[in-house]
Amino acid sequence: MTTLNIGDKAPYFEAKDEQGNTIKLSDYNGKKLVLFFYPKANTPGCKNEVCNLRDNYHYFLQKGYELLGVSADNEKRQQNFIDKNNLPFHLLTDEEKEVIKAYGVWGIKKFMGREYEGIHRTTFIINENGFIENVITKVKTKSHSEQILDL
Repeated sequence: MTTLNIGDKAPYFEAKDEQGNTIKLSDYNGKKLVLFFYPKANTPGCKNEVCNLRDNYHYFLQKGYELLGVSADNEKRQQNFIDKNNLPFHLLTDEEKEVIKAYGVWGIKKFMGREYEGIHRTTFIINENGFIENVITKVKTKSHSEQILDL
């Protein structure tokens, strides 16, 4: 699990989005950023999470937040996930797991008695100055927006 805490400087990142554009943490200087990590595009839990964020996107905008999702999926899979669910925000493709590891969300997981390595569903709220304002490690996929915004 992540060792990043509230008050820590958010690790710098630079990665490609679903269209191959380079996205950097510095692109969000002066803005609040919800950086959410999810295991795999087009899976039921991840679909629930992104659709909940999509359905409440206007609340995020009202409160001055930008959203950015990250998984180890490739560009084509990320674009398909966006198209299929009408997502209004970008998804980073981190096949080399550089951003994922920088934020400490790669590690051992257990499912049905089996251990494997994967992405721990985690969300970081980063303030306008690039510092972590909140870390959500127990993400509720169907009500994640409420966890972030306290709607």
